[in-house]
Amino acid sequence: MGAFHVKHDEDPATDSFYDTPLARELADLTARRRALEAIPLQYEGRRRVFTVSNQKGGVGKTTSTVNLAAAFAHMGATVLVVDLDPQGNASTALSIPHNAETPSVYDVLVDERPLFEVVQHSPESPRLFCAPSTIHLAGAEIELVSLVARERRLRTALEKYLSTEGADIDIVLVDCPPSLGLLTINAFTAADEVLIPIQCEYYALEGLSQLMGTVSMIQKHLNPTLSLSTILLTMYDGRTRLSQQVADEVRAHFPDQVLATVIPRSVRISEAPSFGQTVIAYDGQSVGAVAYREAAVEIVRRDEHRDDENTDAGLSAPTTEAEEREP
Repeated sequence: MGAFHVKHDEDPATDSFYDTPLARELADLTARRRALEAIPLQYEGRRRVFTVSNQKGGVGKTTSTVNLAAAFAHMGATVLVVDLDPQGNASTALSIPHNAETPSVYDVLVDERPLFEVVQHSPESPRLFCAPSTIHLAGAEIELVSLVARERRLRTALEKYLSTEGADIDIVLVDCPPSLGLLTINAFTAADEVLIPIQCEYYALEGLSQLMGTVSMIQKHLNPTLSLSTILLTMYDGRTRLSQQVADEVRAHFPDQVLATVIPRSVRISEAPSFGQTVIAYDGQSVGAVAYREAAVEIVRRDEHRDDENTDAGLSAPTTEAEEREP
C-alpha cells in the first residue's frame, strides 16, 4: 500500500502571513514573555532607594515609577513608592486614597509625622506600598523654606522608617514633581540613585544639563553617595527614525546609564491609570507590561554585575529578549 501524503496549501498568501511585520512582532513578544516566566520570583538584592526625576513634563516619569514598582513587586521585592508630586498621580495609579484629609507625605515633611503612619498598602500587590501625596503638598515648598534641615526631612523620616516598621522594604521609588524645588531636593538627598526617564522625541535632552547640575550640587553639599545610575528611554516608536535617533543620541551621552530595554508607546500603558492600576495589573501580557518587567530585571541584574560578576547575590535570571536586541 502506498504512503499517504498530505497535499500542502500552496497559496503564497498563507505562507507570507508568517513573515509579516505583525507576525514577527507577535513572535518576539511571545519569546519575551517566556523569558520573563523563567525568572525566579525571589528578590535577594540589596536595598535600593531611587529618586525618579525629570523636570521636563510628559516624559513618563510617574508612569515609569508605578510600573517599575509593580514590576519589582512581581519579582518578589517589597516596594515602597513615595509620592512627592502634588498632583498625586502615582497614588491614583496604585489605588491609594489621597483626599485632603488623608495622612500624607506633606505631614511627614512639614509636621515630622512618622512615615509609617502615612504608608498605605496598595491593593495591587501584597508587596507594594505607597506614601501618598495630597493637595497640601503644593504649598509645602513655601512652608519648608523656614524649617530646620529643610533639605533632609525626607531622608530623616525614611531612614527611621526603614530601620523600624519598614525594615522589610527592598526598593524605594520616590516620584518627584516636574521641577527642581525643595521637594525634589529632598528626594535627591534621601536617595542613593537617580533614575531619569527620557522620552524618545524632539528635545529629549532639553533641561537635562540643569538636572545634572542639581545632582552635582546635591553630591557636593548634601548627599555625596548619590549617583545617576539609570536612564530609561520611554515612548519609543520603532516605526520612526526619530525614536532611533534620539535613543542613539542619549546612549552616546550616557553609555553606562541607559538601559537596553526601552518602553514603547502603548495604549495599555495610557489606559491603566484611569482604572487605578499599573499596566502590570491592567494587562500583564501587553507589550508595555512586558517592557517594564524587562526594565526591572535589567536594573537588578546590572546591580549584581556591578557589585560582583562572579557572585549570585540578588536575583539571578536568564537574559531577557530586550537585552539581546538593544535598539
